[in-house]
Amino acid sequence: MTAPAEITPPEGFIKSQGRGDFSTINGPYYHRAEQQEGLTQQAFFAEQRHANGLGLVHGGMLTAFLDGLLAAAVWRETQTRSVTIHLSVDFLHMARIGEWVMGDARVTRATRDVAFVEGRAYVGGHDVVRASGVFKLMHRRAR
Repeated sequence: MTAPAEITPPEGFIKSQGRGDFSTINGPYYHRAEQQEGLTQQAFFAEQRHANGLGLVHGGMLTAFLDGLLAAAVWRETQTRSVTIHLSVDFLHMARIGEWVMGDARVTRATRDVAFVEGRAYVGGHDVVRASGVFKLMHRRAR
């Protein structure tokens, strides 16, 4: 199954812009226009190009989605760009072509230099992937 020419995102979600070439090529990604307090929410529509040889959403796609989602939660909470130091991913269930993969993440703790984040991706009523990460906050150096 391929995506329709015009994908209608879930209610309250809009297409994300300016995420860099990697995310642009692998997306499109969508985010909730009005985020809940402390929660960052994103989604993508699983297309054939996101699938592995079994016709399921590839683990690499799910991992990339979660990495970007957790990083977005860090940005939202700290207003600081970050890079991934550590990412732990647990695969719990399958996502299939033609499904909306939804995700939410929240920062559990932030210091001056690092942020700790937890998130999940889910389809319908079941979690597909859970992740936790540690992100280095990238402060601008004085010149």
